[in-house]
Amino acid sequence: MALPRLFRIPFATIRIALCAIVLACTSLILAPVPARADSADINAAARSVVRVVIVLRDNSGYDVIGHGTGFAVTPTLIVTNAHVLAPLLEDDRLRLGVVPAQGRTGYFARIKRVSSDVDLALIELTEKASLPVSTLYNGRVEDGSDVFAVGYPANVDEALGLGLNGLVSPQAPVKSRGQVSGGRTSSQFDTILHTAPIGTGNSGGPLLDACGRVVGVNSFGTISDNGSDSEFYFAVSMRELGPFLRKAGVAAHSNSLPCQSLSDFDADERARQLREAAANQARAEAAAAERRLKAERASRRAELNALDERETLVGLAGLMLVLMVLGAVGGMHFYDKDEREQGLACAIFALLCFVGILAAWFSRPTVDEIEERSAAAERAAMAEVPDGAPADSLVDKGRFVCRFKPERSRVTVSSSQDVSLQWSPDGCVNERNQYGMSSGNWSRIVVSDSEQTVSVNRYDPQGRVYSIDRYLLDLPVMEAVRKARAQYQAPACDAGAEAATQLGENQEAIRALLPKSPNERLVFTCEPAPTAAKTGAKGD
Repeated sequence: MALPRLFRIPFATIRIALCAIVLACTSLILAPVPARADSADINAAARSVVRVVIVLRDNSGYDVIGHGTGFAVTPTLIVTNAHVLAPLLEDDRLRLGVVPAQGRTGYFARIKRVSSDVDLALIELTEKASLPVSTLYNGRVEDGSDVFAVGYPANVDEALGLGLNGLVSPQAPVKSRGQVSGGRTSSQFDTILHTAPIGTGNSGGPLLDACGRVVGVNSFGTISDNGSDSEFYFAVSMRELGPFLRKAGVAAHSNSLPCQSLSDFDADERARQLREAAANQARAEAAAAERRLKAERASRRAELNALDERETLVGLAGLMLVLMVLGAVGGMHFYDKDEREQGLACAIFALLCFVGILAAWFSRPTVDEIEERSAAAERAAMAEVPDGAPADSLVDKGRFVCRFKPERSRVTVSSSQDVSLQWSPDGCVNERNQYGMSSGNWSRIVVSDSEQTVSVNRYDPQGRVYSIDRYLLDLPVMEAVRKARAQYQAPACDAGAEAATQLGENQEAIRALLPKSPNERLVFTCEPAPTAAKTGAKGD
């Protein structure tokens, strides 16, 4: 969209606008910093914000006659205010354009749906493009909560002296902070009253919560006696935006989880780990005490059984001794009476008793054997898996079903369905993706080709925890990440330990480009999958 004619602004207007900006910036600096706001989330959400321009084509080219703000709800569909598009409905010579926050050019678009009664409109790109998508928050917006207005106020454009080309060139939107004020709504349609400063040009831009999710569409502000903007503003609420999008057949991504910063999640996770470690230690100590008690009982039973066996065999030897003596005496008696057959039978009986005596005597447990049996029983009892522990507690390979744990996760834009994972001890996932080994951890960095997103997937086979750290990046960082990813080829699953270590080292080049903290962290706990288990998603 090359636009040759410059947009001229009087110097006095620039001076007034600069003063207004200084005052606004001062108020923002002096304002208290919200406890849970994360600038990374606001910056990530700002990627989906666009400038909506209305251009007039004449013999000399294009001329911008008005502009507002919008935000993408799908890669090609954008929400804005109906009043932003009003000139288009009155003049067939006008065309609609969209200028993204990042990139190299703008795009033409068309009106898809307009609902003037709620001041909402939906426009669609008519050129091939894909915009980052906003996430809508459909939960309750509390009075006093922090909100952020993102858009393209005209007074900032004027103060910066932007010409026509500047208005149709990708630029980062302006962000302002405020609070939900009083929960009051307008009489025309349901709105959110807030104090995040907006001006002409912000119309149609998103009002974000502290996690970067859209809670409303900025529409208008109050007017003071002298006709200037004052400090209270209105945004069309989700109670209007949700039905509007549904009627248009748009399945926008939404999220209703409470907003919590990643640092809060990290603190909760550390506290959880401490609690879990203490609980595990207590369980281990209780299990050890139980095993010791079982071992003592098993040792005592083995000792008593051995003593009983010894006494039984000794008693049997004594009985056989008596029988042997009787047999010998009987044999001599029958021999004295010259009854040789009976005497021989008695002698054989006496001999068998003697053999039995020897067998019983020498097979009786000795004192050392009794002690060894007792010790062996104790060792066996100590080695048993304690009651209550799963029989597969030592399994570190095979197929797993990984369940999403919302209490351990921070999700702002992503889906969170359970994951099916097949793990091999050499770091192969689902028989196709080799994970890299670095600092004793298995991970795989996934760089999206179509979205400005990087995911760091990790798996801990000992704890059976699968996690995803997701980064929502600006276009320049994303291009640098893609360039770094192109420098190496991920090895096949059967490449061996050295290749897994090399992959881990190669991935460090990407890690160095990523922000200090991710925008999202999804945590899953994994359990051995039942036979023929079927789940929706698969780990990467």
